Amino acid sequence: MPIPSRLFEYVIAAYLIILAPGPSVLFIVARAISWGKKIAVATAAGNVSGSFVLATLTALGIGPILQRSELAYNAVQWGGGLYLMYLGFDAIRKRSEHAEDMTDTSGGAPTIFRTWREGFIVGVLNPKAIVFYAAVCPQFIDRDRGHVTWQLWFLGLVFCIIALLSDGMWGLLAGQAREWLSSDRGRLEKLRAGGGGVMIFLGILIIVQAVTGT
Repeated sequence: MPIPSRLFEYVIAAYLIILAPGPSVLFIVARAISWGKKIAVATAAGNVSGSFVLATLTALGIGPILQRSELAYNAVQWGGGLYLMYLGFDAIRKRSEHAEDMTDTSGGAPTIFRTWREGFIVGVLNPKAIVFYAAVCPQFIDRDRGHVTWQLWFLGLVFCIIALLSDGMWGLLAGQAREWLSSDRGRLEKLRAGGGGVMIFLGILIIVQAVTGT
């Protein structure tokens, strides 16, 4: 089965969007602030498990379509780029609301299984991941080499591995700095706004690539 030729570029793009604090990262950071490192890492594991299911379903669903249709491929690029920009602007607009949610410790500490399950749900419903799998991954496949579904699945797997390492690190760092983060909500707002800015930037890059055909 073919390995996409632009894998290195893909890894960089994947890392940038994973690093940007979106719904999954914020959920992990919130758990770290509230309950510590152990709960944060369990959340990250559940999150990535859900994301992998999403990657597989996306590859099976859109892979054959993208293989056959140039129009569908272009539509996915435009739609994904615009939606990624929307998510970025929305993150900046709601940064105060998200910061308040991240410091909510009501309800008591969850169990490890409950933590994994809730992380799984957040991962499988994460709009940022959906956009990435459906809009960003297709830009790095080699349509002329065939096996598009396999290529999309492989790129999704790479994304999940990077996400597990990155999100787990987010959880450990946030758990270590939980008092510093929770003592000033402005820091959390800046974290969320910065993530929104990265998503807007990536959305613009996707649209530019669609226009130029590069």
